Amino acid sequence: MLKDANILITGGTGSFGHTFVPMTLAKYNPRRMVILSRDEMKQWEMAKLFAGDPRVRFFIGDVRDRERLYRALDGIDYVVHAAATKIVPTAEYNPFECIKTNINGAMNLIDACIDRGVKRVVALSTDKASSPVNLYGATKLASDKLFVAGNSYSGEHGTVFSVVRYGNVMGSRGSVIPFFMTQKDKGVLSITDPRMTRFMISLEEGVDLVWHAFDDMIGGEIYVKKIPSMKVTDLALAVAPDATHDIVGIRPGEKLHEQMIGVEDAYYTYEYGDYYKILPAINEWATCKKRIKDGKKVAESFSYTSDNNLEWMPIEALQAWIEDNRGKVGKI
Repeated sequence: MLKDANILITGGTGSFGHTFVPMTLAKYNPRRMVILSRDEMKQWEMAKLFAGDPRVRFFIGDVRDRERLYRALDGIDYVVHAAATKIVPTAEYNPFECIKTNINGAMNLIDACIDRGVKRVVALSTDKASSPVNLYGATKLASDKLFVAGNSYSGEHGTVFSVVRYGNVMGSRGSVIPFFMTQKDKGVLSITDPRMTRFMISLEEGVDLVWHAFDDMIGGEIYVKKIPSMKVTDLALAVAPDATHDIVGIRPGEKLHEQMIGVEDAYYTYEYGDYYKILPAINEWATCKKRIKDGKKVAESFSYTSDNNLEWMPIEALQAWIEDNRGKVGKI
């Protein structure tokens, strides 16, 4: 599907873009890969990695600017929407700015994609959008619903929208693994709460889920990959086995356990081999056989949270991952 296609990724200089772009170039050989972001320095640094590759283009722009999106989407077939204000404390203290990017930006992109005749759009979501307790999660829940409903707006234009949702990306900037690594030499790691659990996913697995969504989507689905959990204390042991732990308490807007699918969504959720699919509650799409395919409906009491997960990552597995990826932990 993506072979010889024109693809645009918003917020493409972030962690996801740094993995999605080279993997997609290698597997599908698209005609053109456009990275849209508002940070010229990040674009400058990323461009060095693809110097001499005529398939990769960089476009300064902001999803808040609808006119700029119309220009960026000229001739584009597929879009991955990765742009977001996503640091929880930043969103809490700058709520207007978070809403402008995560909600208004989503509306701008939906309108522009429909008007430009984009074929398919996959938006990246987060566990924090499921039963949100902070502004970032609330804006991403709103964004998810906008992209789902965008399928009703596209009409004869034919643009199809879907969402992928996943949790803590191992080793990405601002995440707990690089944070613990900065504290390792001091011998004391800051633990928010010893009961805390987190989902664990690699960026490569996130890219695979986006590829699957592009191939499988009919419109309005939210794809949730099955991934292992870890206790934050085990995560700390994997990084620094001999360090002591300083319990500092949960930060404002932070959950004790991550949630990908709440019980409220169980009625519309189907299970597949290595992922779940939440179907839209609107327009009777949740009973659409083309969307359900070979899925098995989950129990009405079902929820998918990091503490009730059936799969757990061993400490040794995370240590092996850190060793294999040491050079890029915290850098993308």
